[in-house]
Amino acid sequence: MPVPRRFDRQPPERDPTRINERIRVPEVRLIDENGQQVGIMRTQDALRQAQERDLDLVEVAPEAKPPVCRILDYSKYKYEQVQKQKAARKHQQQINIREIKFRPKIAQHDYDTKKGHVIRFLKGRDKVKVTIMFRGREMAHPERGEMILNRLAEDLADLAIVEQRPQQDGRNMTMMLGPAKTVTPDEKPAAPAKPAEKPAAAKKPAAEKAAAAEEPAAAAAKPTAGEKPAAASSG
Repeated sequence: MPVPRRFDRQPPERDPTRINERIRVPEVRLIDENGQQVGIMRTQDALRQAQERDLDLVEVAPEAKPPVCRILDYSKYKYEQVQKQKAARKHQQQINIREIKFRPKIAQHDYDTKKGHVIRFLKGRDKVKVTIMFRGREMAHPERGEMILNRLAEDLADLAIVEQRPQQDGRNMTMMLGPAKTVTPDEKPAAPAKPAEKPAAAKKPAAEKAAAAEEPAAAAAKPTAGEKPAAASSG
């Protein structure tokens, strides 16, 4: 007999807000639909007032004693709360932290390449963690790593602000850079302009076409080299 398949689906989350008959406390502090304090009353009386206005009795402060309830349209209230949460998430800026690693004996070409990556991250409004990795005897000269980090900070002074000065972390030395307020995100490059179309060739006049057609015929009528013209027959 096959074993029935089990699903790990979680039930949908239940709205924890208590409204209308779900409010089980004996009395509440009521606020009417206009935001005015009505006072403490029996829950049944508050619910009856909400029903007379064709609205809902909603518990807005369950931790209070007695709980605070308000008369309102719960569907409209819930919709407005969802819209406020969406707006808050929309205006909330997400910051990513990128990491670029250097070596104390980095060549100039590699330095320029990695600096270009840092510039790209900063223009994307990301923070950059710059790490100097030491190996073996390189640990005896931490000042070399600090020189590289300070040099990078000076080169990017117009684009970055140093949020964390160089500090030793075991075999690594790190520095945190953040985008300056003047940095704007890179704009998308404009689409290349289409090459201009070549003007259409002008049509030749009919007379020129006729002359061009007659030229091959005239050439065929002329005798070729080595041929003699035929003698005219005597009458």
